[in-house]
Amino acid sequence: MGDSSASYIHMVQHLIEKCLIFNMTKEECMEALSKHANIKPVITSTVWNELEKENKEFFEAYARSQSKSDRMSEKETSQMIQKIISDSTKTDPGK
Repeated sequence: MGDSSASYIHMVQHLIEKCLIFNMTKEECMEALSKHANIKPVITSTVWNELEKENKEFFEAYARSQSKSDRMSEKETSQMIQKIISDSTKTDPGK
């Protein structure tokens, strides 16, 4: 795997971690990254699955803790993803 592929996967992982901070489900994360970061859902799903394998206990607790009342609206989610992407392109010297 080349440096650019590893860097891309690392970026997807970073964005998934941000989605987790905002209590997004896997499906919501796949949709948000597809819509706002032009990342194919299959890529997000694959990286998410690998994170689940490596962090089984975390994801089990995460799944138990998810509740509708703690979730952001679609507008709030959209604004947050745009900010995350904007911030990551500002701090990434490769962009």
